[in-house]
Amino acid sequence: MRNSLRSEVAAARQGLRAAYFERPNPAQLLRRHARLVDRTVRSVWRQAGLPAAAALVATGGYGRGELYPSSDIDLLVLLAAEPDEAARASLERLIGTFWDIGLEIGHSVRTLEACLEVAAHDITVRTALLEARYLAGSRSLYKKLTTRLQDIADPRSFFEAKKLEQEQRHAKHQDSPYSLEPNLKEAPGGLRDLHVIQWIARACAIGRRWSDLVAHGLIERDEARQLARHEALLQDLRIRLHYLAGRREDRIVFDFQGALAAQLGYAETAERRASEAMMQRYYRTAKAVTQLNTIVLQNLEARLLPQSEAASISLNERFRVRGELLEVADERLFESAPTAILESFLLLMQHQELRGMTAPTLRALYRSRFLIDSRFRKDPLARLLFVHILQQQRGIVHEFRRMNQYGILGRYLPEFGRIVGQMQHDLFHVYTVDQHILMVVRNLRRFTMPEFAHEFPLCSELMSGFERRWLLYVAALYHDIAKGRGGDHSALGARDVRNFSRRHGLASEDRELIDFLVEQHLAMSQVAQKQDVHDPEVVQAFARRVGSERRLVALYLFSVADVRGTSPKVWNAWKAKLLEDLFRAARRVLTGELLARDAALAEKQAEARRLLRLYALSDGVESRLWEQLDTAYFLRHDAQEIAWQTRNLHYRVDAGRPVVKARLAPFGEGLQVMIYCRDREALFARICGYFERSAFNIVEAKVHTTRNGYALDTFLVMGQGRGAHYRDMIGMIEAELAEEVESQAPLAPPRGGRLSRRVRHFPISPAVDIRPDERGAYHVLSIVASDRPGLLYGVARILARYRINLQTARINTLGDRAEDVFLIAGNALADPKAVLQLEQDLLKELSLQEAAPALETAPR
Repeated sequence: MRNSLRSEVAAARQGLRAAYFERPNPAQLLRRHARLVDRTVRSVWRQAGLPAAAALVATGGYGRGELYPSSDIDLLVLLAAEPDEAARASLERLIGTFWDIGLEIGHSVRTLEACLEVAAHDITVRTALLEARYLAGSRSLYKKLTTRLQDIADPRSFFEAKKLEQEQRHAKHQDSPYSLEPNLKEAPGGLRDLHVIQWIARACAIGRRWSDLVAHGLIERDEARQLARHEALLQDLRIRLHYLAGRREDRIVFDFQGALAAQLGYAETAERRASEAMMQRYYRTAKAVTQLNTIVLQNLEARLLPQSEAASISLNERFRVRGELLEVADERLFESAPTAILESFLLLMQHQELRGMTAPTLRALYRSRFLIDSRFRKDPLARLLFVHILQQQRGIVHEFRRMNQYGILGRYLPEFGRIVGQMQHDLFHVYTVDQHILMVVRNLRRFTMPEFAHEFPLCSELMSGFERRWLLYVAALYHDIAKGRGGDHSALGARDVRNFSRRHGLASEDRELIDFLVEQHLAMSQVAQKQDVHDPEVVQAFARRVGSERRLVALYLFSVADVRGTSPKVWNAWKAKLLEDLFRAARRVLTGELLARDAALAEKQAEARRLLRLYALSDGVESRLWEQLDTAYFLRHDAQEIAWQTRNLHYRVDAGRPVVKARLAPFGEGLQVMIYCRDREALFARICGYFERSAFNIVEAKVHTTRNGYALDTFLVMGQGRGAHYRDMIGMIEAELAEEVESQAPLAPPRGGRLSRRVRHFPISPAVDIRPDERGAYHVLSIVASDRPGLLYGVARILARYRINLQTARINTLGDRAEDVFLIAGNALADPKAVLQLEQDLLKELSLQEAAPALETAPR
């Protein structure tokens, strides 16, 4: 019997799948699947020999009559009394049979009294029983359960509990539907937000369908149609996910985004992938669901928890305050005076006591958003109101997010509306374009708030003296607004922001600053992370590009906010130090404090000597080491590094064995490791191999060869995980690395490891560029590739094979994207054919190949 039932269930499910893909109808599939399981479990129940007084009850989504292809089948075996031995044996056979025939059940066995007791204290059980549906057995016992549940029902407490539960659930997903791999069931704007409305409506005896909410005046007919349409899209995506995964999968993970997009008919374009277009539709659906969820829950709250009719307080002739909420004086206000839409957000910013809008106001706002058209955007009053919003001292982030959620920001700035919900598969942004933009606004805003001054003291100090700081918010809105159009998004964004500035009557000085920030918003990060910020010529060239101290301050503030707004993984103390060092050096140039190169070196050496005296080292102790070091060394290292290395090497300049010293990085994150030994072939590769095997990330390498033929290399490394205990690793690294650089063993092959899923599904084409530097002394090797374990070691092995000498290495990892720059020299670089072959070998190494299993998060 079990085998035949299993075959029947499998065949019937396959038939449902085939019919669905031939003519997709989510609601119909969910009902048909539930009915199939109904027939099956009833058949098994009849053969189980359970007491006649027992009942089989469907709960949860299955009880609702909606069963997804791989969802658990929630069952309650309801008993009149505690089971005896025979009943327990029958229950075990029943549950075993369900699993044997291919039904993945989630079951509970309880008496009537136990159900009521648990439901009284557990909101999850109470919700599941709200969906209870009779399947088999004692109908009278089932009726007793539903009757008793109705008797103890408390719609008010149920509403409060579900609302709190939703807030907690949203918090687990960072209160945003814009995750790159969203959970379409649990995340904000997902199916669960719709279920919450339905559950509360059922608990209040309003009904279970969207039309029932219309009949009770909680939503309008058009809103009911929108809810049904959004629900169908989310159901369709979840059904397809289950079929693609062959299991329960509620996250739209990278592995399935491409296949989903293909199934739904999305096509690739020159500007974006099919999966990006599909995900944009999902994000916009989720945003609409969060908006409708807010409106409906506010209406339900007003119905269930009516406040004492507080007297309204007039703000002006158009708006009033009612119970800490903003309310329109006339529900047709937005239709008769559309500019009041922007005024409503301005009032929320100006009145700290307001925590939102009343449900009628929200509905009127949502219904009127399409009145923001080209005529509205030309209205001088609308333009003035928008500028006033930007200039407010508080609420800028909260209200911009609210304007984006309600669709207002994208209507007023159509160029912004195009990037709402647009993914960024550049391997380092973890937010959609609109969310990244608002995150940058948020970071800039935090620089103005005293309570966050401890995070970035220099940024807070600079922002406090920056006039018209709201101009930075305009630049933030536009810096990435042209993503996905093709071409240079910085140049296209600058063109857009020039139009904005002209429309809104900004002064020429302000227009030029905003234009500069948008077009050059990547400049400072690129120079800091790819060039030597201690090289006076690099600093002078950057300062000339910036042009003024005000522009420099603005660009520094913007760069910090921008990098921090890409991903929590991208920002670190090393990047912060690079940007600050470049800012301070360029500021000296722009304020006329520029030192000649010789004077700058003398000042740095004098500071290093002062630091050495603090360690009780006499004057002149440095001479023996410094005689072996050239100008390039002193340019690339700061005074503290010079003093540290001198303190450890002044008495062993001609050391026979390698000297390896490590210390906590001066800025508090990672380790700085110095290696001093006789130079040898493939030394850099050997060091990289050690750090790769030890699971450290190399974030910077300074490679120097002394006049007496010694290598003096300094590495900045980070790892192993966010909670790494660096101090405990110092002794291990000093001993093991000294042994490694002496080893005569051949270079080991890269250990490799698994690629991250994001890299596997959204790789970037590797790029290699080798060209002479401007002085003609060295060549610059630039690589761009998807990051993976062992990447840097693989590059180092190839350079060693070509006998390429490394002068410096700037290792720049942006999320899952590697952008590294090396200063190199070697005889092979004089031969164009050899350079071409070297580039081809590097490209082959950079191409994605998943290696032997290892930790997915292992560094390179």
